[in-house]
Amino acid sequence: MSTKLKMIFALTVFLLALFFSLKAEPTTASGSEKEIADITKRVFPSVVKVEARNRTRKVATGVIINKDGYIVTTALISPRDEEFFVTTSDGRRIEAEFLGMDSETHLALIRVKEKNLTPITMGKTDDLSPGSWIGVISISLENAPAVTQGIVSSIGQDSLGQESLRLNVWVVPGMSGSPVVDGKGHMVGLLRGIYSDTKPVVFEFREKEIVGSGYVFSRAEAPSSGMALAVPVHVVQNVSAQIKEKGKVERGWLGVRIIVNEDGEIEISNIEDESPAELAKLKRGDIILQIGGKDVSNRQMLRNEIRMRRPGESVTIKIERKGKTEEIKVRLGEYSEKDIFQEFERKFPRLFAPKLLEPLRPTVPVEPELFRWGFENRRYIGVYIQDLNEELSEHFGVKKGTGLLVSEISEDSPAEKAGLKVGDVIVKADGKRVETTNELVDLIQDKERGEKIKIVFLRDRKERSAEIEIEEEERRGSFFFPGDREVFFGSLDDYQEKFQNQYRKWQDEYSKKNKERIEKWNKQLKKHYDELNKKAKEAKKDFTIALNTHRGIRI
Repeated sequence: MSTKLKMIFALTVFLLALFFSLKAEPTTASGSEKEIADITKRVFPSVVKVEARNRTRKVATGVIINKDGYIVTTALISPRDEEFFVTTSDGRRIEAEFLGMDSETHLALIRVKEKNLTPITMGKTDDLSPGSWIGVISISLENAPAVTQGIVSSIGQDSLGQESLRLNVWVVPGMSGSPVVDGKGHMVGLLRGIYSDTKPVVFEFREKEIVGSGYVFSRAEAPSSGMALAVPVHVVQNVSAQIKEKGKVERGWLGVRIIVNEDGEIEISNIEDESPAELAKLKRGDIILQIGGKDVSNRQMLRNEIRMRRPGESVTIKIERKGKTEEIKVRLGEYSEKDIFQEFERKFPRLFAPKLLEPLRPTVPVEPELFRWGFENRRYIGVYIQDLNEELSEHFGVKKGTGLLVSEISEDSPAEKAGLKVGDVIVKADGKRVETTNELVDLIQDKERGEKIKIVFLRDRKERSAEIEIEEEERRGSFFFPGDREVFFGSLDDYQEKFQNQYRKWQDEYSKKNKERIEKWNKQLKKHYDELNKKAKEAKKDFTIALNTHRGIRI
């Protein structure tokens, strides 16, 4: 055998030996498969599936942190009007209360009333280093353990300068909020998502189909990934404690929008009303050079410097205005919960459906009532009545418009039997003051035959009362008008001529009133359409201003 062939043979044997030796090596740095199974068995009772419902359904993972039912999870299941439920490792489904969230770490705290829960054992990140073994334990959609393992890729800092864990581990939808554990099964971090702030791993779907024994979901927000980001356990504990105490994590707010101008400088593009920036006399067009003695290198750095400070804290900002530099001291405000929610909705639009806005249009006025013809059994008491003018009101001792004069009474009518006389002034019916003929007509027509109506009237300027039984005439044609009516309550057969005269008067009055009402309605309609056009123009103007002034990021 030649020397060359011997070298090839030796190299082949070496590579085969190396291959089989590598294949025989254990796949985890923490130990055997049994050790991983033991860790999963200890940790899984502390893991829950978190479900949020609000038109869409979002599913993530959470971890029980104490025996009082507090659970930490990802804030990406919020932020608006969701109903929350958790499913424990043993299959119990419990309603949960949302307590608060942090916009920077993307952590949220929820609570359940169930007390019989197993909290996770907390660990430390001090012993972690690049290459350390870690496991991520989640709960699958079928409520079974879901375990992935990997290593710590690096330990760095997040946008606020806090410690952050970058993991080389496989992540699938639904795992955000899962505990990251070490080889002892102690929690060393909480999974935030794949290594990108714009790619959460909340499983979100709008519909599902049951296919055989499995589920088919419409979509997940992000694909699987081999790199992930985790929040260290001490940050989780700190944020959870603040939310538990105050319902939020307080973050600083300046009240400006900033852009990078053509010269690459950080420029203020807009100042919010009554904001700390406005109170400190910052102006649109100012160039921000430093904050707290640190040079501002980019917009994100400036945003982080503001957010990491507490409300009420003062900070010195160095600016350039019209070629001159000056330092301005600003007392920061608080970044509100409403602003946090809006930022989340802008950042993750697919996770949060927009609110349904009310249509921008005024209410159209109601069309005036027109002439109606109908048939009914007319109810009556047998009197003629008329409104009092100023002279008659003074004569009978009542205020103008506060009584109805009885001008005629039908023979053998209910009114005559009850003792009513011509000249009486009716002021009340069934305890209600009657000021127009229409009001008395409506009260009588609302009653049934045989029922009584109590009439209070004045006679010789003294108040009297009588109960009058309602009679009903056989079904005849009757007219109804939207305006005032001069009507009588006797038999139509006895007063046909008077009725015809009255009817002609009604027609004249109706034509006049109806014309006036239609003209009034048309004016109202035109006014409303003018308001609509005005609002549309204002909305267009506001939108244009928003495009010009609300560029950049808000801090």
